[in-house]
Amino acid sequence: MAKKNAVKRKRPDWDEYFLGIADLISERSTCLRRQVGALIVKNKRILTTGYNGTPSGITHCEVTGCLRDKLKVPSGERHELCRGLHAEQNAIIQAALHGVDIHGGVLYCTNQPCSICAKMLINAGIKEIVMESGYPDEMAKEFFEEAGVEVRMAKAGKKK
Repeated sequence: MAKKNAVKRKRPDWDEYFLGIADLISERSTCLRRQVGALIVKNKRILTTGYNGTPSGITHCEVTGCLRDKLKVPSGERHELCRGLHAEQNAIIQAALHGVDIHGGVLYCTNQPCSICAKMLINAGIKEIVMESGYPDEMAKEFFEEAGVEVRMAKAGKKK
């Protein structure tokens, strides 16, 4: 039973809740340019998480330096010129490693996925993308639209 004079707090809606978690996940990133966090959810339950950074056993960019910076590669271009994996890729890989069915899931992400991640998410059966901010990759938007994946910008989590 609630107290009569209890202060009513604002409970986050589902988008705020999951994007707040994506923000926290992004803090594990080892990328020098952009810290991204992602999680895949189904039926309001977290299935997998991922952040961007180098694969296990590979030296972090904090040690080697950023190849993309050295080559002056702009954001949204030449994704193959990077030591790291994207947060979305790591969330998909985590599902594969642990036998988790993500088909029909929703991806919550701090940034819009790139075109490479978009293709992976489409083939993994992700039905919706909810993100805090965009990314300069028009091809990814086109892929999602053509595949019928709903993409929407939501209110940012607490960090942003």
